[in-house]
Amino acid sequence: MRRRRLLPLALAFGVVLAVLAAGPAAAASYRYWSFWDGAGGTWAYATVGPSMARPADGSVQGFRFAVSKDAAAEAARPRAAADFTAVCGATPAAEGRKRVALVIDFGLPEDAPQGEPAPQAQPRTACAQVTPEATAAEALAAVAKPLRYNSAALLCGVSGFPKQGCGEPLPDTPPATPQPEAEADTDNGGPSAGLLAGMAAVAALAAAGIWQSRRRTR
Repeated sequence: MRRRRLLPLALAFGVVLAVLAAGPAAAASYRYWSFWDGAGGTWAYATVGPSMARPADGSVQGFRFAVSKDAAAEAARPRAAADFTAVCGATPAAEGRKRVALVIDFGLPEDAPQGEPAPQAQPRTACAQVTPEATAAEALAAVAKPLRYNSAALLCGVSGFPKQGCGEPLPDTPPATPQPEAEADTDNGGPSAGLLAGMAAVAALAAAGIWQSRRRTR
């Protein structure tokens, strides 16, 4: 009989754990160079790294340094347009070479490491003329040396910026302005009002289950 009485409570506890686990997970922020493909004049997060990508003649490739979430949808895009003509229009085609338009965005001042300002405030553009089999990394090296990589071939620095660091996770910064009390629990990782209401409902169901179990044993 004791097992029957504990069963509804155990089930309710399991539901509460599931609800808590389903809460939004905090995504980490990273300071890093992201790599973008400008096909069709629109920036899209590249699916491979610059050392693996082999852009065709007429391609546009972008690089952006910023503090971004670890998700393509939340990464900061280059601030200049993905426009091949605007970058390479004045560079004539050459036999045995391909032209790759590059947009190099050193990011905003607040994204730069402390004590190391970005080389320039606005994005830099350059038209790289490289061999047909050259990768995006080789095209970048042709116009923006020195480059810096880590042991995993992750791009860490462009034109010497930044001098140190390579995509380390950054601690989340608390909001500067105080939040309303009703929202503060959610922002600080506490349960929201909806979650508390759900937990109360689960507790009520558990109590009802125990009461019903006791009635059946009488």
